[in-house]
This record gives sequence, C-alpha cells and structure tokens, in this order.
Amino acid sequence: MTELSRSTRLSTFLRSLTIQGSWNYRTMIGGGFAFAILPVLRELFEGPRLDEAVRRHAEHFNAHPYLAGLALGATARLEADGAEPELMLRFKSAIKGPLGGMGDALMWAAWLPTTVLISLVAHFAGASPWLCVLLFLIPYNAGHVALRLWGFSTGLRWGHDVGRVLRGAALGHSAELVSRGGVVLLGMLAGFLCVAGARGGSIELLWFTLMAVAFAAGLMFGERAWRPAALLTVGTVVCVLTVAAR
Repeated sequence: MTELSRSTRLSTFLRSLTIQGSWNYRTMIGGGFAFAILPVLRELFEGPRLDEAVRRHAEHFNAHPYLAGLALGATARLEADGAEPELMLRFKSAIKGPLGGMGDALMWAAWLPTTVLISLVAHFAGASPWLCVLLFLIPYNAGHVALRLWGFSTGLRWGHDVGRVLRGAALGHSAELVSRGGVVLLGMLAGFLCVAGARGGSIELLWFTLMAVAFAAGLMFGERAWRPAALLTVGTVVCVLTVAAR
C-alpha cells in the first residue's frame, strides 16, 4: 500500500473538474478520467507500466461528472494498494450506473432547478439583478463543489468498499428534500407571477400570508394538507384576478 502525496491528491482533484473536457461518443468521459488520474499513475509507475495504466483508464467510462470523482478517488486508492487491473475494471463497470442515476436525480433534477428558482423568486421579490445572479451562482457552485470534494475524498479513503458508504449516504433522500424545497419555491414564483400580473407588478401581503399558511399546513399535516391548501390557493388567485379585472 502506497500513501499518495498531498500534491498528487490535489492535482488529481483539480483535474477532475475538467473530466468532461474530452467527452466523446466512444469513451464518454474515459479520456477525462485518464487525464484526471494521471498524477496518481505518474507517482506509482514508470515507463511501459505507466503507458499501460493510462491506456486501461482511457477506455469507456461514464458517470455523472459531479460524482465521477468518487470513482476516481476509489480507483486511485486501488492503484495505490496494488489492486489487479481486472478488479479495477469490474469496480468501474459496477459503479458507473449508480453514480449516473444518483447524480442526475440530485443535481439535474433537484439542485439546479432549485437554485434557479431561488434566483427567480428573488427577482420577482424586487432584488437587484446582480443579487439575483449571485443567488444562483453561489449556492449552485458551492453545492456541486462540495459534492465533488465529498465524492473524491470518500472514494480515496474507502477504495473498493466505497459502495457501502454510497448506500449509507442517502443521496436519493437528499434529492427528495431538495426537490421539496424547489416545489415550495415554485409555488412562491407562481404566486408572484399571478399577483404581479394582476396588480401591475406589486406583491401583495395577501399572497405572503397565503404562502405562509400553506407552508405551515404542509409541515404540520403533511400530504393531508395538499387538497385544502390547493383549493385555498386557487380560490385566492381567482379572487385576486376577478377583482383586478374589474
């Protein structure tokens, strides 16, 4: 077992940020994976063994780019531990599917839409354009960089056993929680649009009160509250639009 140097670990992680840079239909992110793990291979191998190691990691590999670092860190640990190439190939083949599915659900279906909605809600609440941009860029990038750091460090620590850690991380549950927050923001945005269109751009206290009541009811009563909350919301919007039409 070889302990990788700090500079090698840092260089590998930084390279993982560009893992999609050589994406193609034949190897997907395989070339980027080989580029990212190259500092590790250079520390461990020389000459023909280095060439062979680079070639085997440049083969087909595909995963969500923000979670690919978990496979990268685990593979780096396997290389440092002297694992057989066949074991690393089986490991990468087994983990790429879960990393792709979890990453899509957490980042593309939950985190990205939610951070966009934060910015949109801030805009319709009267925030300045620069603040709206920052309210998207800062949370979104902080979230995906934190996920990348967690994945790489976890893979580097646990190696082949990273699957157990991945199951215990409950990323699916995290995606569900983020999605719920996004649904709340989507409801707020819909209300802002309705009230702004009816009142020439002003946001009334009525809608803030309605949102607070519906949100509190959801926290207290769960799914049982969605029908009354939906009826109350629709009724209020209809009343606002009717009054505005007069």
